[in-house]
Amino acid sequence: MRADVEAAKADIEQSIELLRRRLDWEPALRKLDELNARVEDPTLWDNPTEAQAVSRDRARLAAQVEAVQSLERDLADALGYAEMADEEGDEASLEEARGQLKSIKERAARAELEALLSGEADGNDAYVEINSGAGGTESNDWAGMLLRMYTRWANAHGMEVDFLEETSGEQAGIKSVTLQVKGTNAYGWLKTEAGVHRLVRISPFDAAAKRHTSFASVWVYPVVDDTIEIDINPADVRTDTYRASGAGGQHVNKTDSAVRLTHIPTGIVVACQTQRSQHQNRDQAWKMLKARLYEAELEKREAAQQALEDQKTDIGWGHQIRSYVLQPYQMVKDLRTNVETSDTQGVLDGDLDEFMGAALAQRVGATREG
Repeated sequence: MRADVEAAKADIEQSIELLRRRLDWEPALRKLDELNARVEDPTLWDNPTEAQAVSRDRARLAAQVEAVQSLERDLADALGYAEMADEEGDEASLEEARGQLKSIKERAARAELEALLSGEADGNDAYVEINSGAGGTESNDWAGMLLRMYTRWANAHGMEVDFLEETSGEQAGIKSVTLQVKGTNAYGWLKTEAGVHRLVRISPFDAAAKRHTSFASVWVYPVVDDTIEIDINPADVRTDTYRASGAGGQHVNKTDSAVRLTHIPTGIVVACQTQRSQHQNRDQAWKMLKARLYEAELEKREAAQQALEDQKTDIGWGHQIRSYVLQPYQMVKDLRTNVETSDTQGVLDGDLDEFMGAALAQRVGATREG
């Protein structure tokens, strides 16, 4: 078999072996059998909360096992095709087999990264808040560009995006927006995006065509379910109602149905305006507040662990994580990992996997040998 095919085979097999080790393969298969049996037991649904938790655990483990098995099947098929093409001297078919192996290798690399998503909330859906920085129209437009970028990333990965709150900019873009991104490992991936994003470009709003620098902040926290206990004293929460605004047109409720909650001890503020009634917005806002407080607790735990390991990573609000330069040259650079690309349009169109993967690997201190 050709040397390049052998090299691709070795790389993919190494990834598969790493995935098996991280998954603890044999115990994982036994655990999956147990979860399958529990899901098939009709008495499980006597307790809907437990049933949902078991179903979620089963779906996640089944997906991890199937990912490995799928890689193994596809690798065997591609190698068989390559060997046959090589024996027959069919260069066109051999090139096709190389393409298959390249695709399998990319899938294996992504699966390796997904195997790092082992945090207790990594598999959850995510809330994403984007806020424009100082600078008026420029920063509002930049926040709108980030909203488009994350929406496209989510759509490309089969995730659903719901708008929970939006405040439009006066001339362009947005002042703030809160999204709920629904999909497998949404929080695990998106948590790497929290921080300040900086844009340098020739302003489309400046008649003198001067270069401007704009900032926008991104905050990400996990959607939590009712099985996670978060104790919130109602006396610690101030509730404000106001009239909904944003890109809702005639569908925006004209009454004071929007709800803003302020958790006084921590200063955390959440808002929801997209539901039809104040009661529904209040219910959603409480879920968001619960999630924010839970995320704050996760950060405390992570910070303590980082201090123990002396591997501090700046992930806090207000820390600049990435620079997007459109003028005088084209470059997007992550300031944490030094990953960079000149394909600025691709990034702004949602091609974020390389940045997310590098940040995730750095965050958990992962190495290929680990």
